[in-house]
Amino acid sequence: MAVLSPERAEAAPGTTHPRRWPPLPRPRREVVPPLPTDRVLAAVLTTVLAVATLITRLWDIRYPAELVFDEAYYPPEAAEMLEYGYEANRGYTFIVHPPLGKWLIAIGEQLFGDNSLGWRVPSAVAGTIAVVVLVRLARRLTGSTLLGLVAGLLMALDGFSFSLGRIGLLDVFLQLFVLSAVACLVVDRDAVRQRVRDSADRVGTSGFALGPRGWRLAAGLMFGAACSVKWSGVYFLAFFGLLSLFWDRAAWREAGVPRPTLVALRRGLPGAAWALGALPVLTYLASFTGWFRSEGAQGRHWADQHPDTAYGFVPGALRSLWHMHGEWLAFHNGLSSPHPWESGPWSWVVDGRPILLWNPQGLTDTDGGQVIRYILMVGTPTLWFAFVPAVLWLLWRVVARRDPTALTVAVAIAAGWLTWFVNLDRTMFLFYMAPALPFFVLAVVLVLADVLGPRDAPVLRRQLGLAAVCTYIAVVAMTFVFFYPVLTGQPLTHGEWLQRMWFPSWF
Repeated sequence: MAVLSPERAEAAPGTTHPRRWPPLPRPRREVVPPLPTDRVLAAVLTTVLAVATLITRLWDIRYPAELVFDEAYYPPEAAEMLEYGYEANRGYTFIVHPPLGKWLIAIGEQLFGDNSLGWRVPSAVAGTIAVVVLVRLARRLTGSTLLGLVAGLLMALDGFSFSLGRIGLLDVFLQLFVLSAVACLVVDRDAVRQRVRDSADRVGTSGFALGPRGWRLAAGLMFGAACSVKWSGVYFLAFFGLLSLFWDRAAWREAGVPRPTLVALRRGLPGAAWALGALPVLTYLASFTGWFRSEGAQGRHWADQHPDTAYGFVPGALRSLWHMHGEWLAFHNGLSSPHPWESGPWSWVVDGRPILLWNPQGLTDTDGGQVIRYILMVGTPTLWFAFVPAVLWLLWRVVARRDPTALTVAVAIAAGWLTWFVNLDRTMFLFYMAPALPFFVLAVVLVLADVLGPRDAPVLRRQLGLAAVCTYIAVVAMTFVFFYPVLTGQPLTHGEWLQRMWFPSWF
């Protein structure tokens, strides 16, 4: 038999032949890092950070006593819900958001009265809890208590997060619920992976039933709560629902299952349909309990007034709710009225157009000089200017390292930021960035993790890395302190105010 050349052997039918080209090297695949063992120290340090964060949010939170920006809508609606149990069908305003966030504002009004303290305290508490959740999430994702605390500290020192936690808007609650839902799903991911590893003898070719997954149920509840504050929470639900199934597949694949995709669908999809499908819907509907029980809520009796509409077999309350949601959807899709402080999502990541919350006119000091008490919702620039490079580094970690932590953060950024590019004609504002912000901070933390270096790096390398990380945090802290007067409306001279207006778009 003639011996074929490698080139001809490749084309010869029924022959086994060497590859023409050597296989490409597979990128390094990092495993999920184990949790640190310093639980007590982590809890103590996190508590200290939480107390400090809450104090900074609450300090002089009453100023200004008037409603600022969109506080004109939500605190009055919350007070109305507190009085009647629902939002009334008023002719002078159109309610366009689900009720849960306004119920949370109402708690503060119930405790402290219908005043600036009452309608802002819930935001301060929610913003503080979000810092704590971010610490725990970052600690789990990176396997480092230090990096977890760095993430929480950066968010506590962010001017945007600081302002958001001192104003009666809905977005801080959306941020908290989204962040909590993602954290619960990450814990579920690790728990499933550990159960599969611990039961390697039961895996076989078709896996085994994982049983109830409490953390995934908790995630579904949190996602439902997020959507009950603002609809933009649904993007996170959809993106992380798919990612959760991908994590299941990865767990079965690592266990050696021949067809991990089929096993993940068989073992994970039914539970996911309940935990991340039905449960969020039920949670969302539960937030409308006051609306269902009311007689005068907005749109409550639309079906009674239109008995000839289709789907008459559906209960009238559900048809009325569906119709009201259709009106809400049309409103949000068609919202394009010009606003002096609107901004596009491409500018959010570089502090392009902050939001002026308060600027009283005609203030003077004892000598008759001009006094400015400006409150600007602006992110700490030395933190926000790092977002774009950090995201690029994040994408490199996903592609080159196949880093599961980077993938998690990237999916969250896509859900909370990229989805706003779908309808660029809509009027948008910087505070829409709120649910995505913690994950941009996490992207910066992952860069700092590489600057710090691995634990087994030479001592000098780690010391230099730690010095660089500490220097950056110090710069962010000093920038936050510098901008503090325009975050809280402290009296400034015109010159002092100009020093903090770094770009023309901030005026």
